[in-house]
Amino acid sequence: MMRLGEKQELKIVKRVEFGVYLAETEGAEEKVLLPKKQVPQGAENGDTIEVFLYKDSRDRLIATTNEPYLTLGGIAELTVSQVGKFGAFLDWGLEKELFLPFREQTKKVQEGETCLVALYIDKSSRLCATMNVYPYLETDSPYRKDDRVTGHVYEMSKNFGAFVAVDNRYSALIPLKEMYGDIRIGDEVSARVTAVKPDGKLDLSVREKAYLQIEKDAEKVMEVIESFDGALPFNDKASPEVIRRELQMSKNEFKRAVGHLLKQGAVQITEKAILKCK
Repeated sequence: MMRLGEKQELKIVKRVEFGVYLAETEGAEEKVLLPKKQVPQGAENGDTIEVFLYKDSRDRLIATTNEPYLTLGGIAELTVSQVGKFGAFLDWGLEKELFLPFREQTKKVQEGETCLVALYIDKSSRLCATMNVYPYLETDSPYRKDDRVTGHVYEMSKNFGAFVAVDNRYSALIPLKEMYGDIRIGDEVSARVTAVKPDGKLDLSVREKAYLQIEKDAEKVMEVIESFDGALPFNDKASPEVIRRELQMSKNEFKRAVGHLLKQGAVQITEKAILKCK
């Protein structure tokens, strides 16, 4: 059986002027063309060749000895070659570019940028890319609580947080309570594993443990105070919404950082502001 989107070993069963035909066995009815420029030098009838099967511009099954950047069900970062009327086209190492339909984009992609995609077969039996990689991610990662990981954000949810493909392979989530800074689809993030769920999925945080984070938070608070000319126009009694908007911190983290600065004698608190000490 010819397996679209996969690599497989096939035999040369017939030579023609423009290439060779491959099949699983001698006499098999199902054959696929390997173009002449792809045929290894010295190859003869009966030889076995490993090829990747995809479809050409006329929607005909064709073989190639070139190495695609991903195979069926796999995930990879690919570069957008161009954006057309119905979607984008991606460079995946083969002559015919890979189509990424607009409906399979979790954000609109632009020419020249990279995006994380999986390879699937659409309803018309064509190979296509999707940025909805969640079903293709694995849940048997080697990571444990407090390990450091890196991954790409592939989807954002107002209800859950940022979905991340750790190592472009494993399923993970940065929950809303751990969302800090301007995180967007396509961003590469460095994070700490806060939990390994029973189903193997990872929970992440882009922040360190509190005792490690406090120094960084204090530095950030001081930077923001300085951006307000040394007088932050609210104090540690401000609402959590104001604190998160201005500093991307929770109220508790902000209070710990301000307390750290107070102990250092770097700031003083008034009824309406936090002032940098001269």
